[in-house]
Amino acid sequence: MPTIVVEIMPKAELLDPQGKAVAASLGRLGKSRFTGVRIGKRFEVTVDGAVDAAVLAEVRELADDMFSNSVIEDVVAITVDGVDAAELTVAGETH
Repeated sequence: MPTIVVEIMPKAELLDPQGKAVAASLGRLGKSRFTGVRIGKRFEVTVDGAVDAAVLAEVRELADDMFSNSVIEDVVAITVDGVDAAELTVAGETH
């Protein structure tokens, strides 16, 4: 069964207090080469059957309407078993 992975991140222009706290901790641990951390969310959706354009459209809708808060978050990636979902649809064709 294929798994579709949806990655959500806070909008770049917004503060990320969790990421800021982790970045500060890295500095205290002597990991000074890392200057910033941003923390997001990952959803894994298992699909019963093949992944086609309709399934990807439905997952995109879920990502926009349910998984993310569009005011403060962006859907940054949708992949299928490690393949960028954009690569699965070429000229209206699903691979």
